[in-house]
Amino acid sequence: SLRFPFRLLCPDNSPSKYGITENGFASDPFSVGSPRSRHKLTVLFLKLSLVVIVILALTGSFWWTLSISTLSRGHIFHGYRRLQEQLVLDLWDIGELSLGASRMKEIDFCPEESENHIPCFNISENLALGYSDGGEYDRQCGQGSRQSCLVLPPVNYKIPLRWPTGRDVIWVANVKITGQEVFTSGSLTKRMMMLEEEQISFRSASLMFDGVEDYSHQIAEMIGLRNESNFIQAGVRTILDIGCGYGSFGAHLFSKQLLTMCIANYESSGSQVQLTLERGLPAMIGSFNSKQLPYPSLSFDMLHCARCGIDWDEKDGIFLIEVDRVLKPGGYFVWTSPLTNVQSFLRNKEKQKRWNFVRDFAENLCWELMSQQEETVLWKKTSKKNCYNSR
Repeated sequence: SLRFPFRLLCPDNSPSKYGITENGFASDPFSVGSPRSRHKLTVLFLKLSLVVIVILALTGSFWWTLSISTLSRGHIFHGYRRLQEQLVLDLWDIGELSLGASRMKEIDFCPEESENHIPCFNISENLALGYSDGGEYDRQCGQGSRQSCLVLPPVNYKIPLRWPTGRDVIWVANVKITGQEVFTSGSLTKRMMMLEEEQISFRSASLMFDGVEDYSHQIAEMIGLRNESNFIQAGVRTILDIGCGYGSFGAHLFSKQLLTMCIANYESSGSQVQLTLERGLPAMIGSFNSKQLPYPSLSFDMLHCARCGIDWDEKDGIFLIEVDRVLKPGGYFVWTSPLTNVQSFLRNKEKQKRWNFVRDFAENLCWELMSQQEETVLWKKTSKKNCYNSR
């Protein structure tokens, strides 16, 4: 029987038919050499091969199923749930679009004074409600604050330039600011802007941009780094810039793989946040003076304030406590202000008193005063637990 497969592969070509063989014995009609027997053996061999293949396939599938870990199953289930949720959202959007034509007829356009409308934000209404001391700059959502109208873009609005060109050049018509306001602005970042016909340019090739580059280089040296390109090595990736001007500090650091978030108050004539967003950089309107920032604790590696208009010595240091909350352990607080200039202390006792309060309060918060150069002071938040237990 073991020779059957070999005989199938190498059949005997001798002329043995049904009847008498060479040896004189009668041949078996079902012998290996007959065509009928070879056909049956071939079919049997194919069936056995098919059964073996099926068994191997089922066994492999079974072991593959067992090899899927619990984590993989969780990913599969999570992906399935996401597909379900996306399907529901798509169906909801389709329903909204189907009713869009009838709804659009019911919505009117907003008046011109609502061109820069911000929901739940109106200084005059907030003052009437009794908010003050910075609270008037917050978004207060009252019952009658909601409007149902379509806000029109500016009259001569143009599509922003493709990024990263749009980071350095924006259209004047897209923002609420005039050329005169650009040139008469007092802050460093605003003076750096150059007006070119219909555009505002923040080009890094200009000589005026060196102010931001030198400033960021100075901060890096105060930390002990060679330049701002080494911020990542010091654990700095995310920066909160309070009162960011027009985002030039964050725009420069973006080229160093750093992400800077701008937060500033609303300005009726040319908001800092509006221009920063137009440049394609992250920014939001918010008042640091009135309430807790909308960020979880330990969110940023650095908090930067360059003439941001916040009196850190007011309200018994609560603003510094908020800085400590959003800073990660080992994070940095950079403050640039005329108040920190040592020469001004000698001439003004009141400034010296305010500076002493901030310095002592920062020490009680377990911050290490790392460096002070001209008007810039840099603290580092400690990572040691023993100081937190005693403060």
